[in-house]
Amino acid sequence: MAICYTVKDMKIKAVSIFPQLYEPFTQVGVMKMAMDKGILEFEAVDLRSFTHDRHHTTDDIPFGGGAGMVFLPQPLMEALDALDQPAGSWLTIGVAPQGDRFTQAMAEDLASRDRLLFVAGRYEGIDERIMERMDLLISVGDVVLSGGEVATLEIIDAVTRLLPGATGNAASTGEESFTSGVLEYPQYTRPQDLGGAMVPSVLVSGHHANIARWRRQESLKRTLIRRPDLLRDAELTDEDRKYLDVLIDQMRESLG
Repeated sequence: MAICYTVKDMKIKAVSIFPQLYEPFTQVGVMKMAMDKGILEFEAVDLRSFTHDRHHTTDDIPFGGGAGMVFLPQPLMEALDALDQPAGSWLTIGVAPQGDRFTQAMAEDLASRDRLLFVAGRYEGIDERIMERMDLLISVGDVVLSGGEVATLEIIDAVTRLLPGATGNAASTGEESFTSGVLEYPQYTRPQDLGGAMVPSVLVSGHHANIARWRRQESLKRTLIRRPDLLRDAELTDEDRKYLDVLIDQMRESLG
């Protein structure tokens, strides 16, 4: 079984024992828009189609004992050999807890490629001999999921929305959290007065320079409070650093 959509440009395949999990995401949102525009071709491939027994077995108990099951190497090896054609033309990606942590920078790098082949694991994992065939291992965070499909979809969504023309507003993808190395500033819309909770006056002032300064400072403040680790690698101006120094001094004073 394979869910296949014939379009062009970026091609993504995902190998899974539950390919139907991907289908709802091709019917709405950014994946559907990209596919409808001919920007993305996506195929969810059923790993069971590469098995040769009547039960379509994809897993077995691990050597050495232990709880859980491990994906058999043979079906996965056949799947990778069949799908990665011409050989080596697809970037093969395993989604696993031991992989590199997924970041916006990684999404941008993947979006620059044109052939991505994902392997979604389940159970206790995948035979290490297959893991060694992966070009890249990605983890979406320090969390245990029931399967790799959800994590794979997170990566595919992040990559797809970076493809030129995939979203309705190309500018929006360049002004978000992590894109500039810091978290995004707070957003507001109508009404201006929500039961006494007011939109910051600077945002309705019409003064674009002041609005830009406020947004940058709010981004820096939010990042310092919620994700200070991001500031270590963020691109900061001298003005940014001065503002952060003032914030840090204020925080220290408030703590006594």
